Amino acid sequence: MLGSTHGTLTSDLRARVVACGETPRDAVVHDTAAPAAVAAGELDVSGRPLYAPVPDLDRFFRPRSVAVVGASDGEGRPNTVITRQLVAWAQRVGARLCPVHPVRETVFGLPCVRRVGDLAEPVDLAVLLVADPLPLIDELADAKIPFAVAFASGYAETGAEGAEAQRRLGDAARRTGVRLLGPNTNLNAFERFRDDLEGPAIALITQSGHQGRPVFALQELGVRLSHWAPTGNEADLETADFLSYFAERPEVGAIACYVEGLKDGRAFLLAADRAARRGVPVVAVKVGRTAAGARTAASHTGKLTGADQVVDAAMRQYGVIRVDGLDQLQDTSTLLARARPPLADGVAVYSISGGTGAHFADLATVAGLRLPALGERTRRALHQWIPEYLDVTNPVDSGGHPVGDERGRKIIDAILADPAVGVLVCPITGPFPPMSDRLARDLVEAAETTEKPVCVVWGSPVGTEAAYRETLLGSSRVTTFRTFANCVTAVRAYLGHHRFVRSYSSPFDEAPRTPSPSFRKTQALMQPGQQLSEHAAKQLLRAYGIRVPREQLVTSAAAAVRAAAQVGYPVVMKASGPQLAHKTELGLVKVGITSASQVRDAYRELIDIARYEGVELDGVLVCQMVGHGLETMVGVTRDALFGPTVTVGLGGVLVEVVQDTAVRVPPFGEGGARAMLDELRGRALFDGVRGGPPLDLDALVEVVLRVQRMALELGGELAELDINPLVVLERGQGAVALDALAVCR
Repeated sequence: MLGSTHGTLTSDLRARVVACGETPRDAVVHDTAAPAAVAAGELDVSGRPLYAPVPDLDRFFRPRSVAVVGASDGEGRPNTVITRQLVAWAQRVGARLCPVHPVRETVFGLPCVRRVGDLAEPVDLAVLLVADPLPLIDELADAKIPFAVAFASGYAETGAEGAEAQRRLGDAARRTGVRLLGPNTNLNAFERFRDDLEGPAIALITQSGHQGRPVFALQELGVRLSHWAPTGNEADLETADFLSYFAERPEVGAIACYVEGLKDGRAFLLAADRAARRGVPVVAVKVGRTAAGARTAASHTGKLTGADQVVDAAMRQYGVIRVDGLDQLQDTSTLLARARPPLADGVAVYSISGGTGAHFADLATVAGLRLPALGERTRRALHQWIPEYLDVTNPVDSGGHPVGDERGRKIIDAILADPAVGVLVCPITGPFPPMSDRLARDLVEAAETTEKPVCVVWGSPVGTEAAYRETLLGSSRVTTFRTFANCVTAVRAYLGHHRFVRSYSSPFDEAPRTPSPSFRKTQALMQPGQQLSEHAAKQLLRAYGIRVPREQLVTSAAAAVRAAAQVGYPVVMKASGPQLAHKTELGLVKVGITSASQVRDAYRELIDIARYEGVELDGVLVCQMVGHGLETMVGVTRDALFGPTVTVGLGGVLVEVVQDTAVRVPPFGEGGARAMLDELRGRALFDGVRGGPPLDLDALVEVVLRVQRMALELGGELAELDINPLVVLERGQGAVALDALAVCR
């Protein structure tokens, strides 16, 4: 494989401790030690960092003292509402609150100073209730206040002028070292978090405070939340900072995100990588799938939403679980936070109705979940309590009556004891007291005795039943859903997350650090701002070890005849020019030429067509014809968020019609390249169809990795690369790039 690696980066980061209670703020140890290879700020071959330190945000979320600049207690003033909330919050958490106002002596009975510089004691956090926070940043730095929150709006969400003002605000924060949340944010970080709930917690990151409300409300259903970061416009502190921080917190069992746009795609990937290394699940709603969604997100936070296919691929690379709705965000985060790692990947469905079980089994199977047949020993045990005529293979149908007595608990325990079962799901489509009350109680009690997740779907639309409100929601071990679909989504995400973590190898460990000899060979070929001719583009491929046909560039009919003899008949002849993209449509490709006279005629015709079309040529290519194979494509494009991206898919002249492609953001290793191919709808074509031979999949993987190396090394110079068609031959015969288009930046 082309490319250099420096081995696997190691880390002695302390093991995560799952804390059931609140962690004392002074007891949290932030292990920001980077692996030795990157501790000195090592960069990859494109000059980008390979490691992002964890920001120490303890004093942001748990400040000992807070200055409120612009504090007010005047009736009817917006600042009064916020100040009142902060006063109540400070009293609740034991923080000191210091009002700052140029003319007031006191605010809500607290002594007020006129300016930040007059503060008589150290302050951890400043809340800026002013229209223009920029002039205050230097004052905060002089007062050694490490954190600030800016509520003001009218920045990047309003257009170019606001974006420039936001840039100045962010520059001031970076220059002074003051870490700034906002602008265009709110007080969600200082909400009332319940301290009477047990179990690992959900940490919440949102770019819209309103969109975080449903997740925050999970506390009323018994789900613990530990933090809420409302990032707003992210002039300084961004989603990636909070993601890295939460991944290190021992009480955090899952991170839930509502993302409208990303400030820095690379920073997000580094943060997601940290969470993946730690095994901390990240669940995200990312808006911008449609043009309307992207446009609205941009007007809200002023950030790029990114090409959705690239965003989706990047999240998948680093194990970020993307869901579509806030209800899915709630339910999936809850299960991932609560459930221990699975002991098996099988899902058992248990119900009191055959119809209910069959319905859920259909949905689960279509979603890719495995419903294994329960073992013979388990089935024999179940038939002690369930009539013989009912099916207990999986799903298990109890027929209803056994759940009303001691048999119900025994059935649940027997299913959980089966070694093929990793998750038990019990859909209860409607309440039927007293049996449903006892079933809920048995499920809760069984969940306390097993490492396996127990999931219940409570289908009643009422939701006021004691079995639901008190028994099921009162358990920190059972995860309760209201719909079949959300349960299936969450269970699939839970099993998928743990499969991902078990096999995760950080792509950043495999990223090349130094340029290859190929990079130096290509420098003379790169023409800033220009599209290369096919001949030059193929020289670029050849420099990176990608096979191209035997070919010669000629400028006369006589030279074309000589070249054909050397290349070997039959040949292909193509016009070659620096601005020539779609040769086939213009008739500038001739195939199957078998004689010298045909070569002369083809040469003249190509020159005449080019002259008529006004196309500038650097010559005519006389190329070897390549045997039959599968036409694919491999390319490089630049994404506004993530930079160079690599695409692979089925190719040829119908590539725009078929649209069977997969995308990855470099760096990635061989496993990532193979995963791309597995995502293609046409993946089976490589195995041979209708009696045809299997194709050289390994050769295609090698080309993808070499193109990735090009994307990393030439990322600053290469705007676009399109290898199409890349013909994949029979197994063992390789892959050949028949055509290539390259555009320089």
